[in-house]
Amino acid sequence: MTLKVKNDRVTDDAWNALYKRFDEDGLLPATDNKPKRGVLHSTAMKWIAVAAVACICIISALVIRNMNTGDLKMYTLHNEENAPTLVTTLEDGSVVYLNQQTSIEYPVHFEKDRRKVSMQGDAFFEISKNRERPFFIETANARIEVLGTAFNVVSKDKDSFSLSVKHGEVKVTLKQSGQSTHVKAGETVLLDSDNLQKTISPDKGKFDGYLKQIHFKDERLTDVIRIINMNSESTQLSVSPHLGDRLLTVTFSDNTPATMAELICLALNLKYTQSDNIITIEDIKN
Repeated sequence: MTLKVKNDRVTDDAWNALYKRFDEDGLLPATDNKPKRGVLHSTAMKWIAVAAVACICIISALVIRNMNTGDLKMYTLHNEENAPTLVTTLEDGSVVYLNQQTSIEYPVHFEKDRRKVSMQGDAFFEISKNRERPFFIETANARIEVLGTAFNVVSKDKDSFSLSVKHGEVKVTLKQSGQSTHVKAGETVLLDSDNLQKTISPDKGKFDGYLKQIHFKDERLTDVIRIINMNSESTQLSVSPHLGDRLLTVTFSDNTPATMAELICLALNLKYTQSDNIITIEDIKN
């Protein structure tokens, strides 16, 4: 078999898999001999092209693997270079925004007395509060302890570390020296010559960068809606309870809540109505 023929077959397999995924997710026009699921009319067909490119990039960009560490089943999620921010919801409801070239390892189920993950790269965390189960983040050179707060961490190797708190309070401890410090809202801690140095955060808008382009991969609709609402100051989205467990794969690029609602409805064959600042997503049959 020549290299060209082999590559063509690999490409065909990839497109067939992509077509199957779109078909299963209801993103292809319905035909007469198939049940009507998700229909995109000509005005919306451009989203298929965008989604196709995004899907191919994400397929090559994300690695999810299962590992057994003692009694814990672990997942590793990786976001590649030039990919949109990958958003994932952990078991406890905490939300992690992974920037490009960032990895996080986390258990399917947290331990009874603590919640622990490890990361490398650049990520923003919104941690659900639970005083009985503190949340720990392990990096190459530090351990972070939180109860319930929002902050970002940049730790790409053993020589670099920074953490900025949006709200709440975080405790950071260096693994090598044991030096620790508490970081509050509006503060940043940096690793400088093997020591933690605390300062006032210079850019209060730095957290917004994680939200410019965000990607959800097989996330529950309830979680997607909750994350959108967490980051919207005015318009809020709501969804009928029986639709909450539907899985959604979608990318938003600095969209308004109304536009995001429209894209969600296109992807899942739903409809939405708006009353004042509330957008309700519901079954198209209602």
